[in-house]
Amino acid sequence: MGSRGIFASGSNTPDRVFFDYDKLKKCVDHCRGLGLSIVLTQGSWDMAHIGHARYFEEARRHGDLLIVGVDSDEKIRARKGPGRPVVPETERLEMLTHLRHVDVVVLKRLEYPKWHLIKTIRPDILWTVEETYTDKQRKELKKYCGDVLISPRMATTSTSAKIRMMQIHTAHKLKTTLTPQIMKVIEDVLDDKVGK
Repeated sequence: MGSRGIFASGSNTPDRVFFDYDKLKKCVDHCRGLGLSIVLTQGSWDMAHIGHARYFEEARRHGDLLIVGVDSDEKIRARKGPGRPVVPETERLEMLTHLRHVDVVVLKRLEYPKWHLIKTIRPDILWTVEETYTDKQRKELKKYCGDVLISPRMATTSTSAKIRMMQIHTAHKLKTTLTPQIMKVIEDVLDDKVGK
């Protein structure tokens, strides 16, 4: 599947988003042949925020080419439930290409085997947060990576926290606006029955 026609015309997004891992591997091999070091990071990147931008900027400092793996909608739903992602994969893929530190974006599908992207490109640096892998997994990943680096959190917010805050705010609004109206309707119905 090519990316032409999926994304907004006029951007270089179609040239930077990969769905085909064989083409991605050829691109990576070519870049490596030029002497470039490869950094890989992966995630959902749902509802992009400042923490994501800072995270990519720091990741890019560790190499010449930053590849960002993006979990498919189906993969995110399997892990986080039916209400996620908030932003569909085509929009998340395109959005990342507009961040200056991101060089290449690749879709990660649910059906792919464990660590398929990592094993395909064998990055010089795998950039991750502490919760993503256990110490044992990080040790095993070194078979496929030059190094596994752990990033500190880059912001006090997260997408999950933002969604939770929106839910709390919505619940509060409903409580303060609907509850009095519902109580009024109940009182009116009860008054009407008492008056009969």
